Amino acid sequence: MDAQTRVEPPIKALVVPVTPLRQNCTIVWCVKTRRAAVIDPGGDVPRLLEVVRQQGLTLEKIWITHGHLDHAGGAAAVKEATGVPIEGPHPDDQFWIDQIATSGARYGMTDARSFTPDRWLADGDTVTLGETTFEVYHCPGHTPGHVVFFHRQARFAQVGDVLFAGSIGRTDFPRGSYQDLIASITGRLWPLGDDVTFVPGHERVSTFGAERRTNPFVSDEALA
Repeated sequence: MDAQTRVEPPIKALVVPVTPLRQNCTIVWCVKTRRAAVIDPGGDVPRLLEVVRQQGLTLEKIWITHGHLDHAGGAAAVKEATGVPIEGPHPDDQFWIDQIATSGARYGMTDARSFTPDRWLADGDTVTLGETTFEVYHCPGHTPGHVVFFHRQARFAQVGDVLFAGSIGRTDFPRGSYQDLIASITGRLWPLGDDVTFVPGHERVSTFGAERRTNPFVSDEALA
C-alpha cells in the first residue's frame, strides 16, 4: 500500500506515566473528531489536562479499568475540572473506589478522592468516543471488577493491571483470584488476537502474541 492510499488509523493514543508510582495513564482519541478519553487518571491531573490541551483535543470521557488508587485516584478531579462522565469499572470494584481517599492519605496522594461512576460497565458493553466504539471485557482476578477496553479495528487494548510485558497482575489483594486472572487472560484476551497491541497499567507496551510466546506466567508453553 503506497503513501497515497494508506488509511489513517481511527484512533491514536498517548501514554502518560503519572504520580511517583509511574503508572500508565493513556489519552486516547478519535482521529476524525479529536474527541478524547483519559484512561486511568491516577493523579497529576493538571499535567494530564495540559497534555489534552497541547494535543488540541476535546476531552469527552474518563474511563477506569479498576478501582485501585493508582489508576482511579484522579478521576474525581478530572470530572470536577471538565464535567465529563466517568465510565467504569465493573460495580464489583465499588469497595476499592470507596477506599481511594484513605489509601491516598497513606501514600501521600492527598488529592485522591472516591467517586461514583456515571456508568458502571459489564462484560459485553461498548463505550463510544467521537465516532469510534470500544468493546468492554470484564476481566476479574487482579480486582473483581476489572475491565479492559478494546478497539477492534485498531487492534488496541488498554488492559490495566490484568497483564504486563513479561508478567501478570497481583492477586494477593482482597477479593483477588489467581484462577480468575488466568481465566481472564486466556479466555478473554487471547481470543482477541496475537496482533493486538496492549497498554498495561505499568511499564512498557507489548502485544498479546509476544506474551503468548514469552511470558513466564501465561505463555502457551507455561500453561501447557
